[in-house]
Amino acid sequence: MSASGADSPSKPYKILQMTQTMGTGAIDYVYADNANRRLYVPRGNQVLVFDLDSLKEAGKINDARARGVAVDPKSQHGFCSSSPVVMWDAKTLETIKTIEVQGRPDGILYEPLTERIYVLSHSQPNATVINAKDGTIAGTIDLGGAPEQGASDGKGHLYIDLEDKDQVAVVDVKDLKVTAHYDLAGKGGGPAGLGLDIKNHLLFAMCHDPQTCVVLNAEDGKIITTLPIGRGTDSGGFNPNTMEAFSSQGDGTLTIIKETSPTTFEVEQTVQTKPRAKTCTLDTKNDHIVLICVEPAPAGAAGTTNAAAATASADQASRKQGGRKGGGPGMLDVIVVGR
Repeated sequence: MSASGADSPSKPYKILQMTQTMGTGAIDYVYADNANRRLYVPRGNQVLVFDLDSLKEAGKINDARARGVAVDPKSQHGFCSSSPVVMWDAKTLETIKTIEVQGRPDGILYEPLTERIYVLSHSQPNATVINAKDGTIAGTIDLGGAPEQGASDGKGHLYIDLEDKDQVAVVDVKDLKVTAHYDLAGKGGGPAGLGLDIKNHLLFAMCHDPQTCVVLNAEDGKIITTLPIGRGTDSGGFNPNTMEAFSSQGDGTLTIIKETSPTTFEVEQTVQTKPRAKTCTLDTKNDHIVLICVEPAPAGAAGTTNAAAATASADQASRKQGGRKGGGPGMLDVIVVGR
């Protein structure tokens, strides 16, 4: 049992820890490498690395204008959703190679059964599949829509929500083919976050409009129920240790949904975090949820003038390549929520 799992289940979630790091550049996803106890935050033209327990800075991956990160715990290779994709040694953080991909890399995830990395893109190809061991491309997949977040059951099925189609695509990871599309049928729109209860075959699709969590049967796509969440979800997940799904929202809330049985669910708590803290990751050792956001730099903060100039130049180059906008000087907040 984890440390937090030993606590009373009625104990509420709260912010346990928060750090601020001055810097420049836009952010998107946050990723916990639980095996190596590291936290990755792509920002600007680099991927920042923190110690997952202390939140102290632990290094960085340079020349990587990325949105997300995934690590293969077996080969100990890390990857980020940049163009080109950067591959590194997860122990030393030394870059191994870069991998040219098409589309506009956005989300990214590791699929354990085939030991492959999926780089997701809103434009074609929707998914580029990379062999984690050597960084070679195994193939590409037309998902039939714009992917956001995915989750693998480790048994041959990969589920990916399609934001523009209000669907969840089901992928056969061995054949690299879409086998089904689960329609949300108006119960939720613009799915962004996705949680998966592998044991009970349940999907939790976190949606923008309406602002709901749509719970589906992962085997046939049947909708079981819906629950309300906050505004501006961009990430979510499921913790099998606590049997809770969670969704982080840009309105400064974190929704915790309790699964008391495979057919019974309730919104257990709405945690106040910080505005724009819309992406999150799970620390599986401590049952903590880690979120990130950027706050404007304090007036007169040291180095902001030079930083702003550098960021403006980098962002102009990024826009020419279809990348993210904004991302001037600001404080990166890393927020740890737990019991």
